[in-house]
Amino acid sequence: MSKFFKSADPNTEMSFLDHLEALRWHLVRSAAVIIIIAIAAFIRKDILFDGIIFALKRPDFPTYRMLCWLSEKYSLDLCIKDVSFSLISINLSGQFTTHMFVAFITGLVLGMPYLLWEIWRFVKPALSGKEKRYSRGIVFFTSFLFMTGVLFGYYIISPMSINFLGSYQVSSQVVNQINLDSYISTITILTLASGVIFELPMVVYFLSKLGVITPAFMRQYRKHSMVVILIVAALITPSPDVTSQMLVALPLFLLYEISIFISAAVVKREVGDIR
Repeated sequence: MSKFFKSADPNTEMSFLDHLEALRWHLVRSAAVIIIIAIAAFIRKDILFDGIIFALKRPDFPTYRMLCWLSEKYSLDLCIKDVSFSLISINLSGQFTTHMFVAFITGLVLGMPYLLWEIWRFVKPALSGKEKRYSRGIVFFTSFLFMTGVLFGYYIISPMSINFLGSYQVSSQVVNQINLDSYISTITILTLASGVIFELPMVVYFLSKLGVITPAFMRQYRKHSMVVILIVAALITPSPDVTSQMLVALPLFLLYEISIFISAAVVKREVGDIR
């Protein structure tokens, strides 16, 4: 057990096999944490499904209440009072495999900060003193951005997408009975995709460190990025409502502007170090 928690000595020269061994234990510890969280989520399926996954179908979901409040206050047509579709499972083992899948995704999302920390512990000994100083807080900010993106996907993108797609009908003769797998995969893809998209500032930070991106380049293509963001927002939110698309696009615009600021700070620091 002591070997399981023992970290590598940064002052000791390690061979390639030693590096692989160290990486293996970092990954083993990360997998153990993810599995423990997944087991806990699997056991508490009442919270996992009724309290979180299926909460998006209830009209008292916080996002729906907020949209109704905005509709009343500003005379908008955003209020969602009913999510009119039912869920079905057409496979014999469908509900059990879905239960396992959702529990694993929960373990992965909640265990992501620990996974990033273990990866950082593996990479840190190879960095110079200056690189360590510049990378201080990287695990916190990366985890914070990912979790913020996941929450944004869960509370903003998923409710609007589910409401639109679940209530859309080509004819009144067709009743929407959504397969459980389709419902779960939609929520999973939207929330995880949001978590990845919100990592844009960290991606820009590293690309700026490598000299691939500069703040001047990002400012030059700001208008182009706005078009791309609007297209992404339209794809993420299938609802044709412009207000819903802007609710998604505005945080992405903000992330882009923050990324420009981060890139400028990195370039300024690099120039200062050269001088």
